Amino acid sequence: MDLRSCCDDLLRRSACRPVAVILAVCLFPAIFSALPTQAAAATPAAQTVDKNDPAFFKKMYTDKKGNKMPYRVYVPENYEADKKYPLIVFFHSGSGRGFNNEQQILHENAMGAHVWTLPANQAQFPAFVLAPQCPVGSNWGDPDMNEINPKMQMALQILDTVQKDYSIDAGRIVLVGQSMGGLGVWALLQNLPDKWSAAVVLESYDNFTNLGAIAKVPLWLFQGDMDLIVPVDLVRTMVKQMRKAHAQLRYTEYHKMNQDIWDTVYAEPDLVPWVAAQKRGTPAARTN
Repeated sequence: MDLRSCCDDLLRRSACRPVAVILAVCLFPAIFSALPTQAAAATPAAQTVDKNDPAFFKKMYTDKKGNKMPYRVYVPENYEADKKYPLIVFFHSGSGRGFNNEQQILHENAMGAHVWTLPANQAQFPAFVLAPQCPVGSNWGDPDMNEINPKMQMALQILDTVQKDYSIDAGRIVLVGQSMGGLGVWALLQNLPDKWSAAVVLESYDNFTNLGAIAKVPLWLFQGDMDLIVPVDLVRTMVKQMRKAHAQLRYTEYHKMNQDIWDTVYAEPDLVPWVAAQKRGTPAARTN
């Protein structure tokens, strides 16, 4: 489906929504179509070590129908199976799509995957990191439907596999999504709110089908006020809606910044401590 057809289809499904939302629906394809994509590469080995990133294992998931999805798993140094570890699930932006099992943790997605693995952060928060890779032509979510689509379902199956393979604390699983990846986080929050201890969303929007579910999970939302893909006015409206629903929301807006806020967000001094403090079932304090 081309950009115009996709936009027209989303507009039809959003005919009764406010103008600001309709504007965002028209811009929706840009989140995952305007960004560069990586051509599909040869299928990697089922489990290999990347010489450039030895702690971030390359793995391949195959479902019962033979469908495959590459993913990476970072294992904390000195991992002990008799201890429980938190887990970050990182959903990449549109430029991370492919089948090479690399693009989802490189370039603009590099800090989102690696900030948690830095030695100083691992010292205070020894977490696993899971980074599945969405194929070219697919997306992590749809802001109008908020359904768990087939690719996201595979990502959830990968999460189940990682929880079986390693000693993961089920009460400390955190979602992180940027741009297209944020669309997937919104869908997961509204369908499975009791599964996550916290969520971090960068430069992404949603039309909300279940605000009550979102309110159950501590959330930190980041936005640049000069973003031309996700209008800041729409995000501000989202923030008002979430606060009206008594969401456990923290919102940071960067002045005179466009969508390239990734490195600034992941350099926030409070980010890792905030994520580390969240545990499912423990309400987070509301802040600005």
